[in-house]
Amino acid sequence: MAAADDNTDDLKGRFLNDPYLSWAHGEGVPVHLDFGHDLLSLETGRWDRYDAKGCFAHTHGRGDFMANYLIEVEPGKRTAPVAHLYEAFVYVLEGYGVTKLWLANGQEQSFEWGPKSLFAIPLNTKYQIFNGSGRDAVRLSVTNDAPLTLNLYHNLDFVFNNPFQFPERIGQPNQFTGEGELVTVRRGAGVAQLNIWETNFVPDLTGFKLYELNERGKGSLNVSFVLADGTMHAHVSQIPTGRYKKAHRHAAGTHVHAVDGEGYSLLWHEGDSEFKEFPWKHGFMYTPPFWMFHQHFNTCARPARYLACSLGSRRHPFISLRKKSAEGGGSTSIQNGGRQIEYEDQDPRIHRKWLEAMIESGVPSEMGDIFDEPAIMAIPKEKLTGVIQQPRSIGPAV
Repeated sequence: MAAADDNTDDLKGRFLNDPYLSWAHGEGVPVHLDFGHDLLSLETGRWDRYDAKGCFAHTHGRGDFMANYLIEVEPGKRTAPVAHLYEAFVYVLEGYGVTKLWLANGQEQSFEWGPKSLFAIPLNTKYQIFNGSGRDAVRLSVTNDAPLTLNLYHNLDFVFNNPFQFPERIGQPNQFTGEGELVTVRRGAGVAQLNIWETNFVPDLTGFKLYELNERGKGSLNVSFVLADGTMHAHVSQIPTGRYKKAHRHAAGTHVHAVDGEGYSLLWHEGDSEFKEFPWKHGFMYTPPFWMFHQHFNTCARPARYLACSLGSRRHPFISLRKKSAEGGGSTSIQNGGRQIEYEDQDPRIHRKWLEAMIESGVPSEMGDIFDEPAIMAIPKEKLTGVIQQPRSIGPAV
């Protein structure tokens, strides 16, 4: 048997293939790669598949299973009808319009949406997006698990032209009107209850009712979504005015969209000497890399909300880390085997940096009940440098 030599051209297609990236680069639209993006300003190009404009908004922390792309529909236009065997959550960045679905039960369904709406496309359902304005463009952020699907099957015809239907993914008719069902899960002593809203469409994330989750920081609010009975997860969290959330870490691929308010996030790996800072406001999206601590800070004079989309829903966790998150591991101190850093354990530079940002923005801190803020501000800056402090983890990671 003849052995292949090391000629790259001869081995093309036979070694280290990535069908998802090959597909993305072959779609003929810009492929952007960065730590995070301002999705409202990214360059788009003509996307024949959608008969619209679009681009890929890839991030360094997207991991193996998740990705994001944009669809831009020009004034008065519509996309081509499309179906695909990967899940997709659509967050409306700007514009008003209508989505039409051809459901597995033979019925057609349409619903209207506007800025900061969120909806899911039921698996392998044909859909079409209409711009409702003759003057302004529509821009949609589509978080998806196309990398998982395309790399698993590596057959475009199977993914984009598959006739198989999933009627169980449709849900109830009222789930396309903005209604849904609240499911409350009590997770045991010492762990906050989990509030899950099951639907296919949320008309406005800014006004949607959230529930207390003080374990992530005093005054924090949250709700999880099960959308179109999917394996992907989404939740919305709110950071109170004058406060910030506790740091934690998790698997890769969580695409975090700022919904309203302004602030920044700090990210770091154990042993880092400096933080990675990502400022955000509506339109900004980033993904914390695998096992990288990250912490969200509100610096404006109103509560700040964000949307996080990832693989592994509360109903179908898919991977063990997501199952642990659903059980409360994401809001359990690392001192107790969890993945969260409590305020008393965090690096002293963190609160000082935030206080300086709050002074600049003119918003008073509401965290004097936790920190001795005059003492923190009195510490010389040169004494707040060095390797980021990490509290010792006790017990198994969850």
